Amino acid sequence: MPTPHNLVILGGSVRSVASSAARAGWSVHAADLFRDTDLVAVATRALRATTIRRDPYPESLHTAAAMFPRGPWCYTGGLENHPDLIDRLAAVRPLAGNGAAAVRAVRDHGRLAAALASAGIPYPPTFDSPRGLPSDGSFLVKPRRSVGGRGIVPWHGGRPPRESVWQARLRGRSWSAAFVCTGGRARLDSFVRQLVGLRWCHAGPFAFCGAVEMPAAGAALQRRLERLGEVLAGEFGLVGLVGVDLVDTGRDELHVVEVNPRPTASMELAERSRGRSLAATHLAACGLPCPPAARAPAVAAGFWAKSVLFAPRPLVIDEPTAAWLDAAAKRGGLRDAGWPAVADLPEAGTALAAGRPVVTIFARGRTPTAARRGLRRRTAAVLEAVCSRPVSAGRVSAGETAGR
Repeated sequence: MPTPHNLVILGGSVRSVASSAARAGWSVHAADLFRDTDLVAVATRALRATTIRRDPYPESLHTAAAMFPRGPWCYTGGLENHPDLIDRLAAVRPLAGNGAAAVRAVRDHGRLAAALASAGIPYPPTFDSPRGLPSDGSFLVKPRRSVGGRGIVPWHGGRPPRESVWQARLRGRSWSAAFVCTGGRARLDSFVRQLVGLRWCHAGPFAFCGAVEMPAAGAALQRRLERLGEVLAGEFGLVGLVGVDLVDTGRDELHVVEVNPRPTASMELAERSRGRSLAATHLAACGLPCPPAARAPAVAAGFWAKSVLFAPRPLVIDEPTAAWLDAAAKRGGLRDAGWPAVADLPEAGTALAAGRPVVTIFARGRTPTAARRGLRRRTAAVLEAVCSRPVSAGRVSAGETAGR
């Protein structure tokens, strides 16, 4: 028997990277907070990080990794908030991604601001303390370990929360750029419009709730983004897929607000439209070529959009609802070259508190506007399906704190 090409994937939610890696020929061993049914379907083994020997998250991911066979590992959202854990895991199996030193450096807002300033790239004033700052909402309080914008609120004074930073609030459109970094060089891979705090997704005010693919950036914007990539790869030595959150303030100026030194939730859209494997791109940039069994993703041309639907009230996913979601995912695949219309499918019996992520929804259109319009219609249909049955709030657990 040939030796399996094992890959361990850890994080708050790993379905998108795990699915991509499985298509790229890897034998995936995964652990995250959800263990959704579409993760189980593609993984050789999948574990829920909250049920492993009573270890708290994220320590449970270390326990899970010890239960998996030898092989390299990579991480998704949330692990950048725990560089000590990254160090410990990287000491026992090869890491395909950014180590703790690089993560600490690029997440240090002082170092990041200085590096960006030297390249002429704007970054909002960011402080470790609110001392001397106005309390009129012009600054945001951001938890140091936030994921997907959760826990961010305007600063109106009071007792400063621990483990937070204060960042000047920027008004404008939210964007995200994906870079492929390797050998001190960076290439812009994709550019998307972020969906943040939308009511029709029942998202919190600053919560990431989706993205819409956009046309290629114009020449001037392309040059600014390339300069940003040079800073990330050259100054900080980042490798693999790296995401950057930006805000366009309306003066044709993009401000960097956060760097995520790992694959992000928006990146799977380009895989659908261009047939370029998300996982293969990341792993190759980290020095791991695809196994011989790799196959190229199907291409469904056009512009893709995705939304994350949050629970508007306490929910329990019963058997009929789980079956409806599975059927909806497959119906979309019949139209879109096999790509499911719904993903991150919770198993029957899953209890969700209000405000927790339920599923991810996709739509495709000839233009970004058409894709977003179709996405809103499809999201409304899914919302009606999952909320059509009354649920006793007493049956619902508090859920997890991490977003998708």
